[in-house]
Amino acid sequence: MKLGALLSGLPGLELGAQRDLEISALAYDSRRVVLGTLFFAIQGEKADGHQYVSQALEQGATAIVSELKPPAGLAPRWIQVSKIRRALSHAGHNFYHQPDSRLKLVGITGTNGKTTTAFLIESILRAAGIPSGLFGTIEYRLGDRTVTAGNTTPESLDLLTYFDELLKGGAKAAVMEVSSHALAQERVWEFQFAAAVFTNLTQDHLDYHKDFESYFAAKRRLFEGLGTNPPALAVINANDPWGGRLLGMKFARLLTFGMNSNAEVKVGQFAQSASGIQATMVIPGGTIEIKSPLLGRANMMNILAATATAIGLEVDTKPIQAGIASLECVPGRFERVVAGQPFLVLVDYAHTDDALRNVLKTARELTRNRLIVVFGCGGDRDRAKRPLMGEVAGTLSDLAVLTSDNPRSEDPLRIMSDAMVGLQKSGRPYLAEEDREKAIRTALERAHEGDVVVLAGKGHETYQILKDRTIPFDDHEVARRMLREMGYRGNGKNGKTANRVPR
Repeated sequence: MKLGALLSGLPGLELGAQRDLEISALAYDSRRVVLGTLFFAIQGEKADGHQYVSQALEQGATAIVSELKPPAGLAPRWIQVSKIRRALSHAGHNFYHQPDSRLKLVGITGTNGKTTTAFLIESILRAAGIPSGLFGTIEYRLGDRTVTAGNTTPESLDLLTYFDELLKGGAKAAVMEVSSHALAQERVWEFQFAAAVFTNLTQDHLDYHKDFESYFAAKRRLFEGLGTNPPALAVINANDPWGGRLLGMKFARLLTFGMNSNAEVKVGQFAQSASGIQATMVIPGGTIEIKSPLLGRANMMNILAATATAIGLEVDTKPIQAGIASLECVPGRFERVVAGQPFLVLVDYAHTDDALRNVLKTARELTRNRLIVVFGCGGDRDRAKRPLMGEVAGTLSDLAVLTSDNPRSEDPLRIMSDAMVGLQKSGRPYLAEEDREKAIRTALERAHEGDVVVLAGKGHETYQILKDRTIPFDDHEVARRMLREMGYRGNGKNGKTANRVPR
């Protein structure tokens, strides 16, 4: 494809003889450059693509796209643009012939609930006979192929490549989490969403966005449209005050959801047990009965969001019921660890004060005795939320065990000290153990019949990020191994309690 055709319509760009350059591939990673590639030099948070321009040229790049002026001698092969990520997405859309417009694209944004809501929507669409891709924090699903997620929301070029693959495999839709970072950085520029979902907004990522208004402004962009028309369908949490600020916008169709509100999709009756949720949902024109293996009120909110989205996309009620019922769990989201023990062990990704509050309130409803929580705070992230998390953990549990959680470049003890301020403020019992494995063992060894133990913060992650290395670490597997070492025996599947084996 000619360079002129790839960049055609990009505002403010004037091409001379460069427009006739033949381009056979696009890349922003020099390791993916082949002969005939148009290379986009992006200055990211961790790496600067300009450092790899020479390598890209040596590997056969035809031309370089950058926000910077051309270095000496490279002017004939250098295209300067005002917004590099807009240019990358624009070229990618032209290269792959607007694949997002040929899919029913659903975007989900918010602080908490994005992953589970995305899994639910994808499950409903599958039950409705609509083959769909799934993109989010845990993984990217491309038909029969699954890719471990790098970012919650990939770069535009990666998404467009995946969408092209989905279309060739017969997919009709794609469901994706859209992070605030991706929106602020315009990784989804020119993507046309059929539906946009807003779950909630609570404190997180303020190390990046600096303040709540900027954080909200990033989320709002999904509903405004990034170089495109706004999504035809908006699905908004009516219980969230920030969601309320989106309701004044104009959409072709708007559906609201909530637990106890004037929302169009809401709960009529709600019951839960250790085996899951049973509820009656009020929907436009009637009601719908659902059963779900998922646990907790937070997941009920996710089910409401997914149901409202499906209704807005004109999916019938039977596939909605079937899709909700068939989703047994979401990795690392209120996920049970079953090894025959007489107490409930849950792994959850909660790593903000609000998410931890929701998880512990839900866990309390399932507790017949004591609630124990193991938690930590991530390094190189918003410090202001650490004492808030500590206070929530202390106030809402019977015993909090403070530990380490991806300290990255920071001193783990310093991070723990920040959280300890909140624990001490709560005035409740707590323990501190830097070694996460020992902390989990401490919690499990103190658990008795009827207790609930929550392992919070890492969820689906299978690693621990330290200052100088990343090591394997999976809360789910660590807990299961320890329970077996403690003498419990169970198949880990049906949740039945077995007697402890004497040692």
